[in-house]
Amino acid sequence: MGARLRLLAHVAAHIPALMPGSATEPIDEPASAARKSAKAADAKPSTAAARLAKLGLRRSVDLVLHLPLRYEDETTLEPIRDAIHRAGIGLPAQIEGEVISNEVTFRPRRQLVVKVADETGELTLRFLNFYGGQTKQMAEGTRLRVRGEIRGGFFGAEMVHPTVRAVTPGEPLPDRLTPVYPATAGISQAYLRKAIGGAMQRTPMPETLPQAVLRGPLAQLKLPPLIDCLRLLHNPPQQESEAALADRSHPAWVRIKFDELLAQQISLRRSQAARKEKNAPSMPRRAGGLLTSFLGALPFRLTGAQQRVVEEIAADMARPHPMHRLLQGDVGSGKTIVAALAACQAIDAGYQAALMAPTEILAEQHFRKLSAWLEPLGVPVVWLAGSLKAKEKREAVARAESGEAKLVIGTHALIQDTVRFARLGLAVVDEQHRFGVAQRLALRGKAGEADQPGEPARPAEEKVVPHQLMMSATPIPRTLAMTYYADLDVSVIDELPPGRTPIVTRLVNDARRDEVIERVHHAAAEGRQVYWVCPLIEESEALQLQTAVETYETLVAALPDLRVGLVHGRLPPAEKAAVMDDFTANRLQVLVATTVIEVGVDVPNASLMVIEHAERFGLAQLHQLRGRVGRGSAESVCLLMYQAPLSPTARERLATMRETTDGFEIARRDLQIRGPGEFLGARQSGEAMLRFADLETDAWLVDYAQEAAELMLERYPEAVEAHLSRWLGGREHFLKA
Repeated sequence: MGARLRLLAHVAAHIPALMPGSATEPIDEPASAARKSAKAADAKPSTAAARLAKLGLRRSVDLVLHLPLRYEDETTLEPIRDAIHRAGIGLPAQIEGEVISNEVTFRPRRQLVVKVADETGELTLRFLNFYGGQTKQMAEGTRLRVRGEIRGGFFGAEMVHPTVRAVTPGEPLPDRLTPVYPATAGISQAYLRKAIGGAMQRTPMPETLPQAVLRGPLAQLKLPPLIDCLRLLHNPPQQESEAALADRSHPAWVRIKFDELLAQQISLRRSQAARKEKNAPSMPRRAGGLLTSFLGALPFRLTGAQQRVVEEIAADMARPHPMHRLLQGDVGSGKTIVAALAACQAIDAGYQAALMAPTEILAEQHFRKLSAWLEPLGVPVVWLAGSLKAKEKREAVARAESGEAKLVIGTHALIQDTVRFARLGLAVVDEQHRFGVAQRLALRGKAGEADQPGEPARPAEEKVVPHQLMMSATPIPRTLAMTYYADLDVSVIDELPPGRTPIVTRLVNDARRDEVIERVHHAAAEGRQVYWVCPLIEESEALQLQTAVETYETLVAALPDLRVGLVHGRLPPAEKAAVMDDFTANRLQVLVATTVIEVGVDVPNASLMVIEHAERFGLAQLHQLRGRVGRGSAESVCLLMYQAPLSPTARERLATMRETTDGFEIARRDLQIRGPGEFLGARQSGEAMLRFADLETDAWLVDYAQEAAELMLERYPEAVEAHLSRWLGGREHFLKA
């Protein structure tokens, strides 16, 4: 056995010592006797413990709940001849044979080549990365049990980097499926199996679901005991359905997924209840104030949907508890005007409002639009962004801190330590999924010391927090709203303002580029403006994508009678702003851009959108980009230019864009294709709150989890604490932003 295998065996043998008995204690690895010294108190955690921590395995119970990704069937052997005969199907095979040759070759590169044979034939094993001990482990005459995928090699059938184990003749096969766990570099499957087996033996897993809950709301589910499910999933008998284990429809998996969803629902409800116990400034509407003047000055009427959500937000802000509301609305539905009305209500009540946007282009668009509406009514509006000169930034910060600025609009610069507000009563976060948990909490934490104008500061436990309004043009599918966003009140603008024209979407092969350029020329000749979006700024040989700079140069040459502009994220802010001003004022007919124009750009005269290499974009991004047109009365067209051949996923995405402009339907399909990550953004700071439940296939369990959560919170507080500790550990706070 090589040095590495000996070390692994030594560590595995000491696993019971590595894992403490308490399910809630951290996993640690004590120093060996040779290393114990006076410095032991200052020793860093062991490499093994640190690697386990990367997997989220910090407690013994975490190991118990570290469930297999899949299983390997090592319960049967196949003759080499039969395994070779069915090669190419993509299924793994397990064979056993004697090593008949073993050599290290150097052509075309250094590799270990081992041949094994049984009475039916022989097979080559090839190792491109190997260590010295492996050559001894697989010496001639050794009997090996080998598992891997057979493929055709230059010298016949072979396995590349198979799993290999030396065995004695007649050694019995396992009688259970072999679990394969999520792992990380430096942590082998053998180590994980041993560690998890030890944790299962010493970690008590008492039932956290009260019998009244199991017999009541959950009776129809017929959930098996949790400990039985864990034993089965870690060590499934051979007779269990491998398909049901693989697709996670097995009753044991249903129990696991239910418990996980229940923990999430309990946590969200506790978060919602805790929010209602906090203090926030009460801001009832004031008759005849700024809000009335603002509505009277608008050159258009609010849609019915806008009026409805304005009423919902106004009612929240009148309460003495913090609003925590998500405003959903498709691209162009008029969310900005709703945010402006909420800001007016806060300013009327003597407070400040802040609006944070993810990009400078979007923040500046908001600033220009809102200041044009509010400053004529005597409301000072300040813009704060990283690109401001030092003097301008100091002035903006001073105006916010003094209370002179009633509305402060900006980027991440709003949450810098130097920025303080006199009386922040409303925090608005636009495109909220583009911000992390800490960033959203930081803005919410900038309330002034006094909760009412002119009043002294309250004690810390009574300190007010501002109302929070989060906005998103990426509609949240129902399953996400029921799970990750269950602690939010949700308002939906499901109606577009009158005068908006439907957008026609067409797919165009990259080979027809000249026709697309001619279409651009034709649109400009009719007085319309055009966006041409590219995914990269500079040449990338790896992706071989058309770049913004190259496309700009091509269009300038091909369309000499048109004025073409270029904007991307690396332009200096002043230059970027100048280009956008020229396009907004129709001094440019064509704007070549990267995805910096994804949100916030509003040019009603733009009616043609060309998206280069559309197959490289996600559905949500394509939908956002398409929303830059269709804002005026002219018929608008979006051309999705793609490069063949398309992958199945890319084909599905582009077909969705062609078939529908409904943001909710697009969001639903996007969730199907890619999962919840895009919608959640950095909500969880990289730690998935749902590891086992699938929001598409397991949504039916959410209703049961919600009912059980309500009952347990009402009647069984001790069971609630035990369940949350088991399933969430220290991650519960990720759900609170």
